[in-house]
Amino acid sequence: MQLTAENILLIGSVLIFISIVAGKAANKFGVPLLLLFLFIGMFFGSDGVGIKFDSPYISQFIGNVALSIILFSGGLDTRFRDIRPVLAPGIILSTVGVLLTTLFTGTVIYIITSLLTGFPGLTVAESMLLAAVMSSTDSASVFSILRSKGVKLKENLKPLLELESGSNDPMAFMLMIIFLQMVVTGNTSAEVFIIEFIIQFSVGAVCGYVFAKIALFFIGRLNTDNKSLYHVLLLAALFFIQSATGLLHGNGFLAVYIAGLVIGNNKIQCDPTAYTFFDSIAWLSQLVLFLTLGLFVNPAQLLDIAVPGILISIALIVLSRPLAVFISLSPFRHFSMRARHYVSWIGLRGAVPIVFATYPLIAGIENGQLMFDIVFFVTIVSLLFQGTTVNYVSRKLSLSEDE
Repeated sequence: MQLTAENILLIGSVLIFISIVAGKAANKFGVPLLLLFLFIGMFFGSDGVGIKFDSPYISQFIGNVALSIILFSGGLDTRFRDIRPVLAPGIILSTVGVLLTTLFTGTVIYIITSLLTGFPGLTVAESMLLAAVMSSTDSASVFSILRSKGVKLKENLKPLLELESGSNDPMAFMLMIIFLQMVVTGNTSAEVFIIEFIIQFSVGAVCGYVFAKIALFFIGRLNTDNKSLYHVLLLAALFFIQSATGLLHGNGFLAVYIAGLVIGNNKIQCDPTAYTFFDSIAWLSQLVLFLTLGLFVNPAQLLDIAVPGILISIALIVLSRPLAVFISLSPFRHFSMRARHYVSWIGLRGAVPIVFATYPLIAGIENGQLMFDIVFFVTIVSLLFQGTTVNYVSRKLSLSEDE
């Protein structure tokens, strides 16, 4: 069955209904809802029921819109008083931690693809590109799992993990774009890397703060009594901030997250009902995003990359992520070894890496489809093993507040 303008609403509504009903039952068994949505999309896709959806452009568009809403909602719902004690380690994890994860994972990918027989070896630039795509923890996965499961953690770990997951996607996106340009152009100069990184990071941060202040100024002057219009204005503002920052060569995801923080912590002009509104559409965005990505992938192709996929997953979970976390948190002595191990384990991959993996695919690079399949495989492994053990690991490490 091909998705068309006539049946897309019918199919979409049925998939959403099935996902919510199944999610209510699966939640009792500790299955992450987002993983369930992904599997439902795969089941109804071309290799399952037969719904044909094969457009990376539409997938990327839906992904960018959904991620913007999720990041804005995460920033809107984050209180400065909660993240202030963990601001420094959170920023280090979301920047230095992502960079180190990329370097470590990229090295492992290069070695694995070089040694495996019958498998196309990736160049150093391609290995780093693939690693950058998978380098960030997924904000949608972390937010939904920590909040829906009601996890209560010691040592300020919950705000630290939410701050990291909400703010490290921009870093991963910048690294991905830079390495993608290197693969396409063949220019692997370190100077190009540093300049591009500084421009995207600084422009994104400034635009997020300035545009948020401008949005608050105009919304305050409009002084509308209709709360629904206030929500629509905020929604329009977040899309403007994301797109306008991109036109100025900044990182739109970073700008959106910072704008959410600024607007959400503005006590005078931010209406309390906005939090509920954006929480609702953030959940809808997550559901639609995971269903779309599940429909887009062909599960049969995942069998061909099972061996490198498993090896890269193991390396990312037990080597790259722990090394990056322990190095990044080394200046902060107040975090116990148990806390560092837990932060290492909650390095969930989710929709963000899959959306980022569509960029090499659309760019038409030689191994673009291979990279997408590996990223999808690694995401499933991460959600299956890490996402289902959030509570279990916290109890084993004696980090649960209930204990």
